[in-house]
Amino acid sequence: MFAKGEEWNISFAGCGFSSAYYLGMLTCILESAPHLVHGASKICGASSGCLVAAALAVGLPIEHLWLDLMAVAKEARKHRLSVFHPTFSLLRTVRDSLQKKLPEDAHRRASGRLCVSLTSLSDGSNVLVSHFDSREELIQVLMCSCFFPIYCGFIPPSYRGKLYIDGALSNNMPMMEHPNTITVAPFCSESDISPKDGAWTSISVHCNSLCLQVTARNVRRIFTSFLPPAPEELAEIFQSGYTDTLHFLRQE
Repeated sequence: MFAKGEEWNISFAGCGFSSAYYLGMLTCILESAPHLVHGASKICGASSGCLVAAALAVGLPIEHLWLDLMAVAKEARKHRLSVFHPTFSLLRTVRDSLQKKLPEDAHRRASGRLCVSLTSLSDGSNVLVSHFDSREELIQVLMCSCFFPIYCGFIPPSYRGKLYIDGALSNNMPMMEHPNTITVAPFCSESDISPKDGAWTSISVHCNSLCLQVTARNVRRIFTSFLPPAPEELAEIFQSGYTDTLHFLRQE
């Protein structure tokens, strides 16, 4: 894919429940071109994208991520108010899963390879974190990047004494400025791997390092990111990620 001797990165945009797309993408990559993941210098992510990036960096099986995503979506859909029901906490659910499944040396495996996008609450600036002193610090960073105000609550988590919120709010595609970064998003966009809704039009929106085409399908995808879809729709998103990645690999 790249010239011999060159390094490359992979970057995942934040997308909530639409991260099923990434699991389809990774299933295809690991079947057809595993070196693209195993040989990547940095695996980057913002918001839900950083959870997928972290799983890759520390070696969690993709199958576990899929089962977790399905379980969380199913649990949220039980409530009349879905993720906004007072007895349901998306962030707490994610933290509990990380506490159970991250290996004890996860911070050592992730340091230097995982790159997580955070947004400083104090001034809105972007911070990229790639080194973690402990397993708990790694979890703190991931929680900060996933904290979307109001949607996830009102009190942001902290990292090294400072408050941070969703990394997608300041940089939704970390390290995309590097020419050898493979960008992935479940929205019709300029990303290397993404759905394509037909001919690119002049109507697009630049949103924190991610250029989105304005289409009816993209509106639906954004809606799905926040409110958990039915299992059948999650499976369709997964399949879309697999198919789009296969098309990307055949072009290279």
